[in-house]
Amino acid sequence: MKTTIPEGNTPEDIKTRRRIIKDFYTQWISDNPRKAVWNESIHSLIHVKWLTINEILGHAPRSIEATLAQFHLSEILSNAYLVSQCPPKHSDKNQKSFSKVLLLKWKKSRVLVGYQKSKDEYVLYYISGGQKIKAAR
Repeated sequence: MKTTIPEGNTPEDIKTRRRIIKDFYTQWISDNPRKAVWNESIHSLIHVKWLTINEILGHAPRSIEATLAQFHLSEILSNAYLVSQCPPKHSDKNQKSFSKVLLLKWKKSRVLVGYQKSKDEYVLYYISGGQKIKAAR
């Protein structure tokens, strides 16, 4: 069964895209119990956690491009290359656990990954469909 993704920006379209993204991540986690993808550019696994899904569900449904990018999660995470790194935004409570934030790119997608020094792991923070990510400095 093929799902039609609404392209408009009505509250109903955004709500539908949020549900579609949530369903996608539920299936992705079921198919990937490790909840992580190896990235050669940073020589590490990038973990998908509740923080990731929460951040994506809060922002990605607002854009059809960001919604569509989620469906290429594994491909984007494995192929994205490091562009820059910066300290986390102090005003963003969701970035509080990160000691640094990395910006990676692949094709049109931009990926924000936070590094949790206490756990020595990289955590996916957000994937955009090509638009600039405001969560990075």
